[in-house]
Amino acid sequence: MQRFTMTTIWLLIFAFVLATMPGPLRADSASFHYANASASGLDLVVTFKETGLGNSASTVGMVVNADAMATYQCFNNGGNHPKAGNKETVNGPVTGSGNFLVRHGQTTGFITVSLPGPGNFSCPSGQTLFLISGEFDNITITDLTTSDGPVSTTPSSITVP
Repeated sequence: MQRFTMTTIWLLIFAFVLATMPGPLRADSASFHYANASASGLDLVVTFKETGLGNSASTVGMVVNADAMATYQCFNNGGNHPKAGNKETVNGPVTGSGNFLVRHGQTTGFITVSLPGPGNFSCPSGQTLFLISGEFDNITITDLTTSDGPVSTTPSSITVP
């Protein structure tokens, strides 16, 4: 009877250790460890780390979405902007995506997203169109492979430059 009790205790201890063990023996649900937003020039860059991916997927597809506002301005050849108000603000959704390798149940990377284009706005003869500023709001990242997200980035809004 005592031998059966010790065997049962050891099996229970082994089952507990196995159930709480991190790593490839146990699959966690996917979750973002971090998703950070920053500016690089006039672009949005989202850096991320996602864990709990297990070892079954070799890559995961990520997408970053945001609401954006871009301001374009006309400048003359002397580098000055005329006071005539040759300025245009464009609003719209923007997105960026990529596929990232999974190693040891996790992935890290970055996705760059640009502001919306000027649309039909153009400058008169002798002037050149420049993107002068922008804003990204409601920035989120989603793992399309595991359906993790959308997750808001930190911060969730960025002004560029």
